[in-house]
Amino acid sequence: MNLFINGYNIFLIVLVSFLFTLFLTPIVRWIAMKIGAMDKPNKRKVQDVPIASMGGLAIFLTFLLSYMLFAPINTQIVSIMIGAFIIILTGIIDDISPLKAKEKLIGQLISALIVTVYGGIAIEHIQIFGHIISFGIFSYPLTILFIVAIMNAIDLADGLDGLAAGTTTIYFLTTAIIGYIMSDLSGINVIFCLILAGSCLGFLMYNFAPASIYMGDTGSLFLGYMISIIALVGFKTTTITSLIIPIIMLFVPILDTLLAMERRLLKGQSVGDADREHLHHQLLKKTKSVTKTVLIMYVINALFSLVSILYVLGYRKISMILYAVLLFIFLILIFTTDVLFEHKKKDENED
Repeated sequence: MNLFINGYNIFLIVLVSFLFTLFLTPIVRWIAMKIGAMDKPNKRKVQDVPIASMGGLAIFLTFLLSYMLFAPINTQIVSIMIGAFIIILTGIIDDISPLKAKEKLIGQLISALIVTVYGGIAIEHIQIFGHIISFGIFSYPLTILFIVAIMNAIDLADGLDGLAAGTTTIYFLTTAIIGYIMSDLSGINVIFCLILAGSCLGFLMYNFAPASIYMGDTGSLFLGYMISIIALVGFKTTTITSLIIPIIMLFVPILDTLLAMERRLLKGQSVGDADREHLHHQLLKKTKSVTKTVLIMYVINALFSLVSILYVLGYRKISMILYAVLLFIFLILIFTTDVLFEHKKKDENED
């Protein structure tokens, strides 16, 4: 049983990353409080008191330290790091003084351009059931759209204590397991996943309810960025599995993002406008508990991830059935909330 990457035990990589973040997070919290990177209460926020933000900086620093310790550097990695630095800088600025949605989008687009153009990470073609589909001139635009979309999905999922950190931990651990199953322990995406899983777990020690620090856009944008990179790098070849499986594992935050866009457009608002009608907010209205709500979201994400592991193990038919069952249950859950129709109820109340 091979449990080593570049001569290092995979559990050691996770443990060291966990300890790095455990040590760095209080330092970052102190810095955030000194420079005014505070998440202040308002009608869209759940907390009642200001809480230090910018915690994603601890995750990013851990990622840098751990990668330099456990893995080699090449041109592709350099491009990923440059793109990550731009995203971190964008997030820090936003956590100190909130940026407009269009301003944040500029930072996202620049980071995506760097990894696609300079790093050469792009969806040039995809293999579906033995057939290869080439995207030609649409390769770069499609890749950039994918990266930006995942960043925003994770950003919007960061609405409750520990939600984004826990959701991404589940994703990284599941993807690492899939890498092990596919005997791809030499791939940089598996190293990324192990480091980031340990980092998120370490941060979760401070971020789970009641949180003493939030990851802020510094963290949510960075984690979304890395998730998109991991999906794009894929396992050995770019196949429908290497792209679709990560998307399915992120089904909940992606669908929540699409519903948020639909909700805001129907209200005549910009899709970048924030609200408190996300799925996790709707569940919070029912459970009256942040902890219970977050745990429910963890379970939903974990179930989609477990079915994804079964799919990679070769249980394709059973997995497709389970995906359909989970989707059906999830849709029932959605229709028991106001996540789709809140705008209609508000309009009726106004009349």
